[in-house]
Amino acid sequence: MASSKKMTVILATILLVAMIGLSGCAANGGSSSSTNNNQTTQGNSTATPESSPVPEEDATRTVKDQFGEVTVPAHPQKVAGIYMEDYLKALDVSPVVQWYHPLWGTQEYLKLTSPTWDITGDMEKLLAYEPDLIFVDGGADATMYEQYSKVAPTYRIPDSALQDPRLILTTVADVLGIPEKAEQLLSDYDKQVAETKSLLHEKIGDETVAVLRINISDKSINILGYKNRFIGATLYHDLGLKAPKMVEEMEAFIDLISMEAIPDLNADHLIILPSNGNWESPENQEAISNLFESPIWKSVPAVKNGHVYKVERSHWQTGAILANKLKMNDLTAIFSK
Repeated sequence: MASSKKMTVILATILLVAMIGLSGCAANGGSSSSTNNNQTTQGNSTATPESSPVPEEDATRTVKDQFGEVTVPAHPQKVAGIYMEDYLKALDVSPVVQWYHPLWGTQEYLKLTSPTWDITGDMEKLLAYEPDLIFVDGGADATMYEQYSKVAPTYRIPDSALQDPRLILTTVADVLGIPEKAEQLLSDYDKQVAETKSLLHEKIGDETVAVLRINISDKSINILGYKNRFIGATLYHDLGLKAPKMVEEMEAFIDLISMEAIPDLNADHLIILPSNGNWESPENQEAISNLFESPIWKSVPAVKNGHVYKVERSHWQTGAILANKLKMNDLTAIFSK
């Protein structure tokens, strides 16, 4: 009797252990997906900020500019380019604001619809446009750069690139994260340079070309030098035009030239532009007449030979990619006649 009871207890114990084991296996097999999901959810909920993926719009990277390293957005959305809108437009980037100067206006040739910001005014007003990245060129020294940097991350083009619009374009494109766009633009640009250079060589050969500017405010005249990055880099370097000796020997970017010295310039061809507005602007007529009606001016060989060409100042007073393409269009039209 005792033995029978003992056997019953043993069998019951074995049965209970077997049931527990089966229950455990069933639980593990039937809920493995759920467990994994629970573990994944728990892992996400307890992740530290360092291990969380950074939203694409918040990603940044560090690049080196003229004044050191600067952290910029990896995918900027609201870009300002102070007097550098040409490069932005060439890269199909709409600037959030455009450069404006009370004396010189805007870069009209770009035909931008962006609101204007007066660079002679209050820097804080730039804040209203909420740029997340600002480009500045050689016009911004260290002090100005610091002021811009208080508005948004600011990239100052290195001095080593300032003389070459190609380098400026590729630099801007790299900082924006779109280097491939610059490659195609430069391919088209260099093709136009080669075509224009060939035409000019055929039409005028070694005849000399100089560029003058009428300063509307004081009726003075400027001569633009061989080292002028807006003019010299395109006309004399890229296109191979020959500069008069006076221009070739200039160290200055731009200089004054007296009326009496214009005949000594001895240029075969003269390209001329007003400093403000355009040739038809009423406020420009006195300064224009002061030059064109001068007996000294009329005695200049280039004037006598009809080799004076009036161009619009907007794209001739900058050396950016789109402006240079317009210069080449002008030169092609002038010397194809």
